[in-house]
Amino acid sequence: MEFAAIEAGLLSVIPPLMAISLALITKEVIFSLLLGIMSGTLIYSVASGTGVLGAFHITVDLMIAKVGDNASMIIFLAMLGALVALVTRAGGSRAYGAWAAGRLKTRRSVSLAACFLGILIFIDDYFNCLTVGTVMRPVTDRHKISREKLAYIIDATAAPVCIIAPISSWAASVISYYPTGQGVSGMQAFVGSIPMNLYAVLTLFMIIWMSLRRDSDFGPMAEVQRRAEAGDAGVAEKYDADNELARIHVSDKGRVLDLIVPVAFLVVFSILAMLFYGGFWSGEGKSLFDAFGDTDAGSALSLGGFASLFTAFILFVPRRLMKFTEFFAAITSGVKSMVQAMLILALAWTISGVCRDLLSTGPYVAGLVEQSHLPVVFIPVVMFVIAAGLSFATGTSWGTFGILIPITISVCDLVAPWLSITSLSAVLAGSVFGDHCSPISDTTILSSTGAGCRHIDHVSTQIPYVLTVAVVCCIGYFIAGVTAPLGYIVSVAVTLPVSFGLLIVLLLLLPKALSKRSRGGQDPAYAAGRI
Repeated sequence: MEFAAIEAGLLSVIPPLMAISLALITKEVIFSLLLGIMSGTLIYSVASGTGVLGAFHITVDLMIAKVGDNASMIIFLAMLGALVALVTRAGGSRAYGAWAAGRLKTRRSVSLAACFLGILIFIDDYFNCLTVGTVMRPVTDRHKISREKLAYIIDATAAPVCIIAPISSWAASVISYYPTGQGVSGMQAFVGSIPMNLYAVLTLFMIIWMSLRRDSDFGPMAEVQRRAEAGDAGVAEKYDADNELARIHVSDKGRVLDLIVPVAFLVVFSILAMLFYGGFWSGEGKSLFDAFGDTDAGSALSLGGFASLFTAFILFVPRRLMKFTEFFAAITSGVKSMVQAMLILALAWTISGVCRDLLSTGPYVAGLVEQSHLPVVFIPVVMFVIAAGLSFATGTSWGTFGILIPITISVCDLVAPWLSITSLSAVLAGSVFGDHCSPISDTTILSSTGAGCRHIDHVSTQIPYVLTVAVVCCIGYFIAGVTAPLGYIVSVAVTLPVSFGLLIVLLLLLPKALSKRSRGGQDPAYAAGRI
């Protein structure tokens, strides 16, 4: 169903703000999203003359439309949940956990392994979130790394990695929004923006820093990590007990390959499917990057998921790791385990549609930017802040790209052409920051699902971390605006070292200033420096 968007002005920001505020206050994400959606459809129905009762059918119609538009992602989630249940039932996850425990002997090595696995899976953020969680969760549990810490590592290596990877679904999205006739191609602009994408670069540095150093956690994360190290896994155990996967009988005949082979086939088939849907073998002479740019990621991932399930059947049933009927019973359990994530995603897509398709939240915010007449030196930092706010409120980076990239490039062409690439970087960085910490972001939801922790716990524990990087980014983009007239290379050479230096100072000071961790609550081995 098509909806005629209205210009609701300031009222257009009420739905996302209500949903986010209530989620943080009540800790109930589904309730908060529903109220946010209903507030938006009520504003729309009253303004468009359909009456108060119209809000209900508009809500239903919009939700149906959004779920239909994203049906392929729902199918992929179902198949991935089924795959996780199957490798768990076959004993692959248990065998991998035992194998990794013998080789990854410290929390430091386990954390680094999770970081580098997340960095390696750069094709798509959805795929990243769920694959890293599936592979690493048994190992991080064994080494007493909190589920919330794992969720942060997953989230920090999802969008921040994809946004600086030239061959990814994110790069294709950015390039598609870049205006033509600018003297450089969208690909050239994207590659040029990578060094100055401060949020992505600094976030990746931060997770590696925190994996290498002891006692580096601060804020709520330090508290949950202290509890995990002390052996208090109450919240994680409750999550698992409520999860359908907890009721699956695990085979004691599983091997490490029973996890690695299905996941490897999922990766390979998904990449090949992306190339197929992108027309790489269509005979049109498309390059590898063009094919990734034109692909349908959701359909490709669904096809890859189906291929991995077929592989699991061939691998498990003939070897009698499970019976024919047990195989399909495990699939049912796996799909059930993803229902909550599917519901939250459906509501997140719907409230994003309320903002974009009904109330014109994006154009309203963008209009404020165009009318501000700011001094040119502030353009990068202001674009970062606006992109962050818009992405946080709507829960989508890609929608923010589509709204702000054309506006930013047009503004810079008129008043400060030397700031075009820097400002593009600021928009991309701000969009990823907002997407990273928003409670209604799909990658935030999938990161908590992959790590196996409560969604709102993931949001609350990682917010101090992402805000730390965001503050440094604001200072960095101000420096970039000041140094931009000296040339892009000089600006990068000045901005990056200052930003890294400031982040290091904060990472050294914040654990001492904010951490609630006590020396008495540490693991003896950790305190003795053996971890």
